[in-house]
Amino acid sequence: MPNRTGIVYFPPGVIEDRRPVEKLFYSISGKKLQRVTWVLSIVEELDMVSRQYFKKLMDADEIWECRIDIGRMAYRVLCFMDSGNLVILTNGFGKKSQKTPPDEVSRAEKI
Repeated sequence: MPNRTGIVYFPPGVIEDRRPVEKLFYSISGKKLQRVTWVLSIVEELDMVSRQYFKKLMDADEIWECRIDIGRMAYRVLCFMDSGNLVILTNGFGKKSQKTPPDEVSRAEKI
């Protein structure tokens, strides 16, 4: 039986009433939220995930991003890997440009 990937939120406690990734979830709704959770389920369930949905950031130390593109809006959930089959979600955000905001990458790296 293959090792399944697990997904957990970081930090395990609460920051400003919600974890940073949960703030993204509460800021979107309907089909957009369904698409975000669908991509996270792909990362959790599949052994090999397309770079279209999950890739390592080039200029960041061990930070990965779950990539969700819906029309002209892009949503990103940053994370890192622990023990090879545990994905720890750090923060999430929406963006309209190609470039990932450096302050969001910095936030993920601090964790």
